[in-house]
Amino acid sequence: MRFITIRLKSVALAGAIVCALGAGMAAANAAEAESVYWSGARSLPIYSVERDDNRVALSFDCAWGVEHTDSLLSTLEAENVRVTFFTVQFWAEKYPEYLKKIADAGHEIGTHSATHSYMSRLSETEIKKELETSCAAIEKVTGKDVELFRPPYGDYDDLLIDTSNAMGLYPIQWDVDSLDWKDLSASDIAARIVSRVKSGSIVLMHNNGLHTAEALPIVIDTLKANGFEFVPVGELIYRENYTIDASGRQIPKNSA
Repeated sequence: MRFITIRLKSVALAGAIVCALGAGMAAANAAEAESVYWSGARSLPIYSVERDDNRVALSFDCAWGVEHTDSLLSTLEAENVRVTFFTVQFWAEKYPEYLKKIADAGHEIGTHSATHSYMSRLSETEIKKELETSCAAIEKVTGKDVELFRPPYGDYDDLLIDTSNAMGLYPIQWDVDSLDWKDLSASDIAARIVSRVKSGSIVLMHNNGLHTAEALPIVIDTLKANGFEFVPVGELIYRENYTIDASGRQIPKNSA
């Protein structure tokens, strides 16, 4: 019954958001570009992908708690949407039943490091250990290879990105930040996401955000109504023959 109540509230909120965005979406996109955590480094992670098919990826970082995770998974199942979860090793080891539940539901799982530290401060040996042990912890539970890595705090340098790539892990950032960790209301979270998404966007959310689970059906319903399709990050990115521009947008070489 609680899920039904949330869905009814979501329909009303989605309608309000669509009306509000009708006039303001273009202005919002033009007025405020998402922050790029880049200070002149030559090696960049993937923030978004150059695509013309309206595919986008929703992603959730998992580091603290699981209280709202069942609600997220229920919404994703009802909407037939697959997403990507980035899990820290200590979260994966504390909640292996949730890690397995996420994987069994068909969602993609990447590593979010072993200890959730600022990895630009680590040596190459320390970086490799963080990535190796966190991937092993995930693979032990899910039986699936890990192919994606999201740096904690969005913090990176050349060494981290180059090491990740050399280990066969695509480093992934985001171009749409929900700011759900600031405990924004569901409508504010949804409005931030919907006003900023474009084809090829990667959206950042958190599995245990206070109002993220309530915002999710609004986001999905509104973006579906606007013609967007959802795929996991691993199905959004290009695996070869691509470049990354100064904004972190991944571009296929034949269109660069």
